[in-house]
Amino acid sequence: MADQAAPLPKERDAPVAAKKGSHSDWVVPTLSLIGCLVLWEGAVRFFNVPIYMVPPPSAIAENIRETYPMLISETISSVTAIVVGFLLAVAISIPAATLMIYSKFFRRAVYPILLTAQILPKVALAPLFIVWFGFGLLPKVLMTFLISFFPMVIDTVIGLNAVRPESLMLLRSMGGTRWQAFWKIRLPGALPNIFGGAKVAITFAVVGTIVAEFVGSDHGLGYVLVLARGNLDTVTVFAVILWLIGVGFLLYFVLEFLERLCLRGRANNRSHELGAGL
Repeated sequence: MADQAAPLPKERDAPVAAKKGSHSDWVVPTLSLIGCLVLWEGAVRFFNVPIYMVPPPSAIAENIRETYPMLISETISSVTAIVVGFLLAVAISIPAATLMIYSKFFRRAVYPILLTAQILPKVALAPLFIVWFGFGLLPKVLMTFLISFFPMVIDTVIGLNAVRPESLMLLRSMGGTRWQAFWKIRLPGALPNIFGGAKVAITFAVVGTIVAEFVGSDHGLGYVLVLARGNLDTVTVFAVILWLIGVGFLLYFVLEFLERLCLRGRANNRSHELGAGL
């Protein structure tokens, strides 16, 4: 009996180990980031690098503190285009990937077009979008959509194709339809790939919006970058770049949070179904 009770303290210590692991998930990257900033500050000051070439992080932080109302206002314009273009890519890519799975003709007809659209330099399209659609939100949304769509549709196709044939055969033997096979087996199994493609696409979406604002826009963080570059204001350029990195990180982690919620809900549903079956 004593031997059987011995492992209990280890079981009690398991949550403590899990907590330590969860803390290290953000402590280590934070310390690494702080270390890089300290090295950057020290190198600029030690080598007396002119501020117009590489400003120190302290000067960049001061610039952000002074201009953050303007940065927030311009961020709203850019993030609106990023989110709308990204959601449009998600809304079209999943049905398109589904059609590519179920229709060989559609896949053969659409895949070369998708590949051509991905290979085509997006910067070359941006001036045409300005001519066709003018200034405003629409050109930025279209550019964001084009640059986000390809990784979304490819990862979704891979996920939908990765289903186990035994699962489909079991559902068919029980009289299940194609719609039931898609909703109950293919789509839940493809969720990790869909979210993987979405996390890649959201980073591309940031790039797409900024490229569109470079070429022709009177609002947004890309527009602020163009103005700062024209005025040789290197500190503002670095401030906007770091601000953009922060926006990209925030959007990425929002998707990561949604992924954990969806996959955790999927795991809970599976456990309930297994429990009901037992």
